[in-house]
Amino acid sequence: MAWAPEGGDTRFGALRLLESGPRGLTEAQAERRLLAHGENVVPAHRPVSWPRRLARSLRDPFTMVLLALGVVSALIASWGTAGVIVLLVAASCLLRSNGEHRADRSTAALRELVASTVTVRRRPHEEAAPREREIPVDELVPGDVIKLGPGDVVPADVRLLRASGLTVHQAALTGESEPVPKQAHDLPEGTDHLLWQGSSVASGTATAVVTATGAATLYAGAQQAPARKPSAFDRSVNGISWILVRVMLVIPPVALVANALLHGKGLEALPFAVAVAVGLTPEMLPVVVTTALARGAALLARDGVIVKRLPALHDVGAIDVLCVDKTGTLTQDRPVLSGSVGPDGRADPAALRWAAVNSFWTLHLTDPPTPDPLDEAILDAAPDPGDVEGLRATPFDPTRKLSCALVRTDDAAAYVVVVKGAVEAVLDRCAMSAAERGRAAEVARALAGAGARVLAVATAESTTERTAERMAEHAVSRTAEHPLEGRAGHALSGAAERMLEGRAGRAGEGIRDHLPDEERGLRLVGFVTLVDALSPEAAGALAVLAGREITVKVLTGDHPATAARVCRDLGLKVEAVADAASLTPQALERATVIARCTPEDKARVVTALREAGHTVGFLGDGSNDRPAMRVADVGICPRSAVDVTREAADIVLAAKDLTAVDQAVLAGRRSTGNIITYLRIALSSNVGNVIAMLAAGLAFPFLPMLPIQVLLQNVCFDAAQLSFAFDRAAPATLRRPLRLRPNGIVRFIVGFGVLNALVDLATFAVLTWGVRAAGQPAFHTGWFIENLLTQAVVMLLLRPTIQVSRPLGLAAGALAVVGLLLPLSPLAGVFGLVALPAASYAWLLLVVVLYGGGLLAINRRTGWIAERS
Repeated sequence: MAWAPEGGDTRFGALRLLESGPRGLTEAQAERRLLAHGENVVPAHRPVSWPRRLARSLRDPFTMVLLALGVVSALIASWGTAGVIVLLVAASCLLRSNGEHRADRSTAALRELVASTVTVRRRPHEEAAPREREIPVDELVPGDVIKLGPGDVVPADVRLLRASGLTVHQAALTGESEPVPKQAHDLPEGTDHLLWQGSSVASGTATAVVTATGAATLYAGAQQAPARKPSAFDRSVNGISWILVRVMLVIPPVALVANALLHGKGLEALPFAVAVAVGLTPEMLPVVVTTALARGAALLARDGVIVKRLPALHDVGAIDVLCVDKTGTLTQDRPVLSGSVGPDGRADPAALRWAAVNSFWTLHLTDPPTPDPLDEAILDAAPDPGDVEGLRATPFDPTRKLSCALVRTDDAAAYVVVVKGAVEAVLDRCAMSAAERGRAAEVARALAGAGARVLAVATAESTTERTAERMAEHAVSRTAEHPLEGRAGHALSGAAERMLEGRAGRAGEGIRDHLPDEERGLRLVGFVTLVDALSPEAAGALAVLAGREITVKVLTGDHPATAARVCRDLGLKVEAVADAASLTPQALERATVIARCTPEDKARVVTALREAGHTVGFLGDGSNDRPAMRVADVGICPRSAVDVTREAADIVLAAKDLTAVDQAVLAGRRSTGNIITYLRIALSSNVGNVIAMLAAGLAFPFLPMLPIQVLLQNVCFDAAQLSFAFDRAAPATLRRPLRLRPNGIVRFIVGFGVLNALVDLATFAVLTWGVRAAGQPAFHTGWFIENLLTQAVVMLLLRPTIQVSRPLGLAAGALAVVGLLLPLSPLAGVFGLVALPAASYAWLLLVVVLYGGGLLAINRRTGWIAERS
């Protein structure tokens, strides 16, 4: 935790506590402190080693099921089955580990791109004069005195010593979208004299002393986020795994006991029971899942999207709620003019004209290091103000909350003081009655309530330059104890400096004592309103996400009206607007905008949405977003996000753009759709085979298929099923959130598993009648052929789309060819297969054709195959 001085400490007291001084540290002191405190770097993400990554891959539930089967197979000396299982597990783990390793390398490359220097004040030795020089930020130590300017990233936690017009962007830490004014108080209260590592200077300059570096900073402390909860993928995979485990714990013992009771076989039937368990298990599932996800991640990588955790690709395709911030996602973090009204609230171009005069001459006469974005927005929209000559200007100051320009117009050589700034600050300087002031304040509140940022504009005229100068200075310094307070360090024009020199001696008396009453007040011209510039891609991307049945919720620290207006301008239907402090579960479901969110509020909202049954994605870029990102099903951030947020994210986008989110969603749904198709086909086929094997094992005095034939059949089918990872996606899978739903998959496989079992039983009848003379080898061969042919058919027909990809078509064709030709090849004897009579092939093909026709008829009538899981 960063050091913060107590309320009574002065700036010099802070320096004494840090054993430093205004002249900075000596080089020797800095070296000693660097050894004591370490480099000024956030604790780095420790890369996962290959052995640990492989071990983590083994924790996958399906992999554990396969390993258990492999152990049982080895115990009964079924070395072929055990070897195939070990090979499949190794392939799955290597694919997953390699994909995650490549993602880690990509994010490490992003970290290497972030390098910076800072201007520090140091001395060669105690007696030497201080010198300012640039050093790498990792060499900063507590007690260093540094200088900051516009655009600088604050390199450590610091305490301000001097500040001039300083405003800071600290959204990365607090979520505040607006720059926050900071001041170097002698007697500080609160935290507006402190800057945190990771924030950036929006305007002004500062000198500060470093109070904390490295792991001691507030920024580093943001890494202590909640542990990640199981994602949608984890929950779905666990559900399917437990269903398989329960079935596998019941069916093999039943087969073993039944064979013992009916045929007098005890342990002799154990290989058959293991074969039944192996036949039920989708051995290729880890490989197919990993390949499908890795392929989707590789396609996204071409567009600069990094998938750091492969299961996150399933999760992003399953999200039905996407939580986003407003600034930088829906808007460009750049204001644009939206209106100009008079004091009565009616449209009036005069306010815009005088606001433009103030902005133009403030920018030109004071020459700030970086232009004020509000001034630029006003000038972009304002017409030519006419022949106006600027004489003096004072830039916007966060303490006074206004800027002032003294100009001369071409009509009657009039001198005009133009003041622009916060509504309260300008109204306080206007000569108006309490009723008029109240009506004007009500107009400003109504404009702000509509979601706009409101600036008030006021003027005062004089026929003499001397009086106008006094009026301008009075307007700027009216509320300050000292008329010149806050001006030190401002970039003033030479004329303005000369104007102030003559008044310095009278500073204690106060300018207002030398002005007549009629010269003290300004006249309110009106108000100009500005809104954040909308992201050009946001409206279209929001419409696309709505078409994908994804609900977007905006979690922001801004005012509710501001965020709601942005959403409406983008065409997003705002059902309700809620305040994070008073949020209820009912309001959360209805709310499109949740405003005034702290980092803890964001995490609480995401958790509540997940507990309500939603699959939630969170898009953020600041360290304040990290807690919410960790509790979401999938965390998403752009490359420009802070380091700790990139480390916590599951998916890193090329830019903070909702269009890129849609690309990830599509890739996730394609991959998940292919996985669901594989599960449906593999499990329904396996269930049908297991039912048929159990029935045949009980009805016949011999095994319906030899264990080695079961293994060979599974290997052929498993190899062909790898093509599902490269299959085309059905349009229906891209229109709605898609996730692995165990109940839906179970309903599907039970229905089609029973149908497949009926086909197998019909095959038994054909084989019993047609190949009696050939004996058991012919029976085994006939069922082997029929199994491979029907599996080739279901690979093509039990899919939600009729379009077949080339890899899938080739795989199904190869499976059918192996089934028909292997019994005729020289390898037939190795596997106990024999050639069948031509008539038997005809009967088997007839069964397969009838099965395929039945599948087409059922799908055409019910649409069951295309039904989502």
